[in-house]
Formats: sequence, C-alpha cells, structure tokens
Amino acid sequence: MNTTPKVMLLIDADNVSADVIEQAVQRTLTEHGAVHLRRAYGNAETALKHQGLFKRLSVRPMVNLSAGKNSTDIALAVDAMALAITERPDVVVLVSSDSDFAPLVIRLRETGCRVCGIGQQGKTGDETMAVYDEFIDLEHHGARSTASRAPAPAPAPARKTAAAPAPAAAARTARAKAAPAKKTAAAPAAKKVARKTTKAAKAPALPTPPTPRTPVVSDAAEFILQAVPSLRKGGDVALNDAAQALRAAGLLGKHGSSLKLFDKLTDEFAVLQQPDRIRWLGASAA
Repeated sequence: MNTTPKVMLLIDADNVSADVIEQAVQRTLTEHGAVHLRRAYGNAETALKHQGLFKRLSVRPMVNLSAGKNSTDIALAVDAMALAITERPDVVVLVSSDSDFAPLVIRLRETGCRVCGIGQQGKTGDETMAVYDEFIDLEHHGARSTASRAPAPAPAPARKTAAAPAPAAAARTARAKAAPAKKTAAAPAAKKVARKTTKAAKAPALPTPPTPRTPVVSDAAEFILQAVPSLRKGGDVALNDAAQALRAAGLLGKHGSSLKLFDKLTDEFAVLQQPDRIRWLGASAA
C-alpha cells in the first residue's frame, strides 16, 4: 500500500524571492517524498524572470495578465479551491508571506487536508503563521551576503623631487631667464595655425545618421509571442490556433476568451475579421 501523501504546492511568485522558492520546493520534497502538483502564480514579468528556475524545478507557471493589486492572490485562491475538490490532496503547501491567504487556509482545512505554509523571513507576521497547521520561515539567501568591504584607499603616488641643479647648470639657467626672449620667425606661422585650428573647432559637426528603431515589446506580448512563435514573423494566425497555443502554455484558462485577452493589447495585436485571425503589429516595426 502506498503511504506517500498526495501533496499540492502552490507558490505566490510575486511575494517571495527566487531562492526561497527553490528552498521551498526542495524542503517539501525532502519532507513528503514527492510533490504531485507544482504551480507558481505571478505576472508576466515574474514568469519571464524565473522561467529558468521554474523549468529546472518542474514548476508550472500560471501567468496572470490582468492588472490589479490582488489579482495574482485571487487567481491562486480560486485554483486552490478548485484543485482541492478535484484532486483531493492530503497536504497543501502555500508558499507566501501574505496574510490575505488566511481565509483560504481555513477553507482548505475544512476540505480535510493539512495546510502548511512557507514564507520568507522578515516578511511574515506571527498572526499569519498561527493560521497554518505548520509554518516554516525561510531565510532569503541574498540577505545573508556580507556587504563587500570598501577597498582601502590606494597610497598616493610618491612625488618625484627634482634634483638640485649643479652650480654651473644653475648659473646657465639663471642667465637664460634673465635674457629677453627673442622673437622668432616661426611665431607668425604658429599664430596662423592657431587661427585655423580655432575655425575648424567652430565648424558645425555633421549630423549623426539615425539609429534603426527596435520595436518595444511589453512583457505580456513577449509571453504571447513565445507561446505562438508564428506571430513574431508578421503572418496572420487563426484565432482558434492562437487560443490553443495560449492554453497549452498556461496563459489562457480552459474557458478563457482569447479575444478578450487580445482586446487588452490593441496597441500590439490586431484582430482581423472574417475569418477571425490575429496579427502582431510589432513585426512591421522590426
């Protein structure tokens, strides 16, 4: 009989640092032996920033493109309740220091599972820890790094002291200073050269040729282009095909509308009618 508990790991990637996420996954694996479901919730910028980490840890990124202060927290809470009903986990591990998840923790416990929390040290309050069946506070490794010492000032270079001139040389130097300077024939030529140099300096500089413009791609658009690479080439893509690719990449829910998604990005994508197709506008500026 298999005694390994069914564990669900949900990460608030907008709330904790990358090294805390990695520590949380490794600690959960060590304690429970396996993590059956691993998801990280965050905005497109966070997903792009941590995509290498998520791939290495086999964590599925759940990208939230909606704007709003608590939109990521709401997305995590909705998924947590749906998964608790469909997957029936024995243990749910929430990786976040956010106190807003207290009602979610209580409701998950009512479904019959054990709810454990993992947070980032210095960001979690005692009231938040008390809500969970168990809570672990992990130290952010970046905070332990000792500030680099300021380098000791380099010693000032020793000044070279001119050697005292010999008596005969000193006499010649004194006579040379006392003698009136003679005008040389080269002086007028030097003045002409100086005037020419001044005129050249005043001449206007040639205009710098314009630098080719590179299209500016938002984080949300970049994530869509990675999911539907044919859009980056400037061609039209059927809206249904784009929707399937976005769902496969976790950018669009099962019943989500791709049309509503692209309506939020009208500056970068154009929806073409009859038949419904989508085009990236940045391809023409590339």
